[in-house]
Amino acid sequence: MGRELVDIYVRGGFIITMDKNRRVIRRGCVAISNGRIEAVGKCDSLDKDYKGRAAEEIDATRSIVMPGLVDTHVHLVQGMLKACANYLRLIPWLRDRVWPLQGSMTSDEALAAATLTMLEMIKTGTTTFLETGMVGRYGVDKIVETIHRSGLRAAVARHVMDMTGYALEEGILHPGLVESGEESVKDTERLYNKFHGWDGRIFIWFGPRTPGAVSVDLYREISAKAKELKTGITMHLAEVREDVEYTVKIFGRRPVEFAHWVGLTGPNVVLVHTVWVSDDEVKLLARTGTHVSHNPSSNAKLGSGIARVADMVREGVNVTLGCDGGPSNDNYDLVEEMKIAALLQTVSKGDPTVFRAEEVLEMATINGARALGLEEHVGSIEAGKKADIITINYWDPKLMPLNDPVSHIVYAASGNDVRDVIIDGKVVMRDRRVLTLDEDEVLRNVERMSRELFERTGICREPNIMWPIT
Repeated sequence: MGRELVDIYVRGGFIITMDKNRRVIRRGCVAISNGRIEAVGKCDSLDKDYKGRAAEEIDATRSIVMPGLVDTHVHLVQGMLKACANYLRLIPWLRDRVWPLQGSMTSDEALAAATLTMLEMIKTGTTTFLETGMVGRYGVDKIVETIHRSGLRAAVARHVMDMTGYALEEGILHPGLVESGEESVKDTERLYNKFHGWDGRIFIWFGPRTPGAVSVDLYREISAKAKELKTGITMHLAEVREDVEYTVKIFGRRPVEFAHWVGLTGPNVVLVHTVWVSDDEVKLLARTGTHVSHNPSSNAKLGSGIARVADMVREGVNVTLGCDGGPSNDNYDLVEEMKIAALLQTVSKGDPTVFRAEEVLEMATINGARALGLEEHVGSIEAGKKADIITINYWDPKLMPLNDPVSHIVYAASGNDVRDVIIDGKVVMRDRRVLTLDEDEVLRNVERMSRELFERTGICREPNIMWPIT
């Protein structure tokens, strides 16, 4: 073998580039050097320069090669709470189950749960994510350090609050999650100063709680500080009807109008769910360049409703995709989430042409990168961009014959088909083995600590099942 020219050379079956021309390259190859994509094109053209001249060559000739997925709404510590709050609507789901569990977690338990979520995201092809809101009791510093060690790229929002309600329900936030406005803002700034920009993979955002838990003055302070620090803001909004009832009754404004009034719209803002929005609110989102994170599984499982994604996209809103959390989705598989997103739009409109697989794939890649302010760095396979790339094995009955790789990714594949994961030009998973985390250790920690948490709180000790377990 001659002189090594690049670090990694990926020889693929198909490459879905998500570049400006949205090229799909048959028998395509990608050369990676110093963490970035050096070249992408037909293997016939690139092989003469790169074949046999890479430190590592990945044979992906029976795979689809595509950008790593970008999950724009993740609750890391909820990864340990799957099946702990089934068959409940959002407010009792939070009040009676999820908040008491999260508010009782030790920092060790929170870290174990968060690491489980990281492991699952890597194994299902997510390379970048937006964590929606950390609180002090979780031991945020150790979680951020573990994200960095895992190889993932992440924007980590720190929760900010100065009230304890949700919509018109006052005082329902679990005491273990309550923090003052001063404390939560100062700690967000501390985390920003310590971690923001770390190796170009860690970013610290503001994560104000939902209206009912944050005062108008604090929302405006968050808006001003985020602009000052040139960072982002993410917040749940208009997830359920109660959110609309609250902002209309208290402020005389619908949720998006309220968010705009307090300064929480614009290109550095990702609003999550936005299910219950009017035509005028959709136009306001588009006009202000505010991003939306669509979470179809969560919205469906909690009976919250179907977001107007097709309408938003037609109006020009940048809509992205998120898995949400363990107890509202039961996995962090963004590949699976793409299919659910597509199907819910067609069934809600009664029109199979209203939303295409290509649009869903954009939501999970380049749209997510744009929402996180990372579009110039990740979200597509283009020369000069950072090498965040996944391979998806198509040599499988459910993906054959491969006559439409885009459709197959959205409608037929799952995260279990992801074979290799490259982030920042480093192989993080090879042939389904994660190299940055000890999978068995992660699972053993979660098995033990989840039992301790469930016994201590009295929640989720037994499954909510109609059949006897003997």
